[in-house]
Amino acid sequence: MSFQAYLDNIETKTGLTPRQFIDLAAEHGFGPGTKATPILEWLKDEHGLGRGHGMALVHVITKGAAIDAKHVGSGGAHADASDTLWLDGIATKPTE
Repeated sequence: MSFQAYLDNIETKTGLTPRQFIDLAAEHGFGPGTKATPILEWLKDEHGLGRGHGMALVHVITKGAAIDAKHVGSGGAHADASDTLWLDGIATKPTE
């Protein structure tokens, strides 16, 4: 599953876009420099997310929308079409 697919699945499960999670995380004091553990605990306790989906959100909360270009078009199971993740929701995502 691509990184973007993880984020899309999170939105489907929770009703919240990745951008909304970034905003909520900031309200809890999480952002760049925050370790994964407190974010993962918050995501599990308040949103019912497991480690895999949680780690996808940890990335965007702490590092933003950019992902390593080595995953773009690699043809692997986790390949993405772009090195920039769409954070503003499935309904507004441009077609690839």
